[in-house]
Amino acid sequence: MIMIKKPELLAPAGNLEKMKMVILYGADAVYLGGKAFGLRAFGGNFSYEELKEAVDFAHARGKKIYVTVNIFPHNSDMEKLPDYLRYLQEIRVDALLVADLGVFTMCRRLIPDMELHISTQANNTNWATVNAWKELGARRVVLAREMSLDEIREIREKCAVDLEMFMHGAMCISYSGRCLLSNYFTGRDSNRGSCAQSCRWKYALVEETRPGKYFPIEEDDRGTYIMNSKDMCLMPHIKDVIESGVDSLKIEGRMKSVHYAASVTKAYRLAIDSYFADPENFTVKQEWLDELEKVSHRAYTTGFYYHQPDADDQIYGKTSYDQTSDFVGLVRSYDASTGYAVVEQRNNMKVGQEIEVFQPTGPLYRQKITSMIDDETNEEISVAPHPQQIIRMKMEQPVEPYTILRRDIAK
Repeated sequence: MIMIKKPELLAPAGNLEKMKMVILYGADAVYLGGKAFGLRAFGGNFSYEELKEAVDFAHARGKKIYVTVNIFPHNSDMEKLPDYLRYLQEIRVDALLVADLGVFTMCRRLIPDMELHISTQANNTNWATVNAWKELGARRVVLAREMSLDEIREIREKCAVDLEMFMHGAMCISYSGRCLLSNYFTGRDSNRGSCAQSCRWKYALVEETRPGKYFPIEEDDRGTYIMNSKDMCLMPHIKDVIESGVDSLKIEGRMKSVHYAASVTKAYRLAIDSYFADPENFTVKQEWLDELEKVSHRAYTTGFYYHQPDADDQIYGKTSYDQTSDFVGLVRSYDASTGYAVVEQRNNMKVGQEIEVFQPTGPLYRQKITSMIDDETNEEISVAPHPQQIIRMKMEQPVEPYTILRRDIAK
């Protein structure tokens, strides 16, 4: 049997809390952005101080931090870039994601020892492009979403450079994210980090001979959206993905919730580890698929990986997102002597409700809320209605810090 290298599990983080969560829930590396030069201007992002804290937190746990510098910059963007690049090297960031050749060249000149990864924004769709970036000094190339697994396998055979691919998350209606809609409609340039997600708006049609008369684009059971897409999910095919030989498997979602980031990361962590524990007998477990249903998402698709997408792959049937669980609380600490956990409220909680206890490494279990104490007043309460209210909750079993408490959504 051919020995397959265990791929890196790469997770997104839009802020410091999400970064800590995905590392604790199983990510090998995290990609994130500073306040400038990345493609998620509204994703929270990291100040200089937070970038350093993220690197220190990750390195203390043997994990890596990659920073996005993948905008397509204009002249006005270039003035502050050199100092920013030097700072990222100073705090020992593990790699930078870049898309623009000018930015790449500046990195090579100013911080020659920094590992550079070529962003999917560079439209990396063939082995010649991948090898060209390698010859220029790139350590890794992020492959375009518009590729099939067969094409990826061919690139793996012909290229001696690290390869990274998306395996889960939103699919941009564009070419590898290089969208022009946002700029056209709102003046917010998606290629400079300010995407307005125009592809997900509701639209109406106007016929040129009847100005002012709008024909709504309504949906039926099949859906009638002209730009949107389902979300990518390769969990059912994770064996094929691993055996493609790609070095890093990427989750999309820097603007997604803490619940999303932690749940998706842990599901893929368990799947990857299970494959390498026994490749011959590996099967995808229903519990991993169920976990991916608990977070907010659109209907799932495999995108371009197995065939050219058709309407069934792109068009979803309703405007709302699906999820089967609500995130209600985050455990900050646990006192083994009393059996109480300090919990930060994230959604309304009541005594008597059944919750699911989802831990970074410990077992998943369910319990009823039997006792809550307001941490400020030290009084018993029956409901915790206030956002980020700090309470103490009686737990049936020990829990780890950063444990997520959630409840089922009634169908």
